[in-house]
Amino acid sequence: MEISDLRIFQTVAELGSVSKAAKELNYVQSNVTARVQQLEQELGTVLFNRHRRGVTLTSDGAKLQAYAQQVIASVDEIRRAFQDAEDPSGPLVIGSVDTVSIMPQFLSDFYTQYPRVDLSLMTGVTEQLLKEVLQYRLDGAFVSGPVRHPELVQYPFIEEELVLIAKADGGPNTLEECQTRPLLVFRAGCGYRARMMQWFEKEGVKPVKVMEFGIGTLETLLAVANAGLGISLVPRSTVAHLEQKGSIRCFTIPGELGRVTTVFIRRNDTFITNGMRKLLETVREASVNELYSKPMVEPDFHV
Repeated sequence: MEISDLRIFQTVAELGSVSKAAKELNYVQSNVTARVQQLEQELGTVLFNRHRRGVTLTSDGAKLQAYAQQVIASVDEIRRAFQDAEDPSGPLVIGSVDTVSIMPQFLSDFYTQYPRVDLSLMTGVTEQLLKEVLQYRLDGAFVSGPVRHPELVQYPFIEEELVLIAKADGGPNTLEECQTRPLLVFRAGCGYRARMMQWFEKEGVKPVKVMEFGIGTLETLLAVANAGLGISLVPRSTVAHLEQKGSIRCFTIPGELGRVTTVFIRRNDTFITNGMRKLLETVREASVNELYSKPMVEPDFHV
């Protein structure tokens, strides 16, 4: 069994078509078919169900796909590990929750310093990003912490204040009045949504209505709150400009629920490539510099 066979198998599985895989890999279709059949003979099983619309994985095929993802990722890491440590290159795919207001500046600084790194960013809610990292689809992600998982390691990035926001003109005037307004939330799996629900539960109040924005962005959520449709929980840094203009009113949440630490996570069984090493160093430096209003205690990094 060769790594190239696993790459062919993985591409066919992802695209659900031998012909599409052949086009993607720049192979003739007969070669792809032969390599898949050779793999099936070697393993003594059928990996795909063939039908008119393409192919789908059998149960054994799904089992092989899980191993193939790990093997391919490991081989790619080995190759990247031997690149120049001080001038890293190659792909680095990371994720981030949409509410980290300084993320654009952070990524810009990293790219300026390491332009040969092919950096890609995926946004989503914390739970979704955790799954993507665990399944080797992301090299790492910035999520709402703390994160406790035996297969993940976390690095503190920044601590922020969380506030309830509402329209200033005609909106609620007190924290208690906020409890009578609809909640504006991202889909399930969002750390801020979970915190807001915890606060309502702690106060013994049932939300009058929950409005979920499944595919919305932070900008959408802020616009809806600014229009007076309800309240939401966000980092104060994301609404500072609206608060200064007087269009949004912020309400402080007392206790631990009013603060959140954004952490960077990665799998603990993956090799730290040169690109990842530099990213972790940049995270460490960014967490204590003057870019943030409240620098965090310097974490103990071992990279």
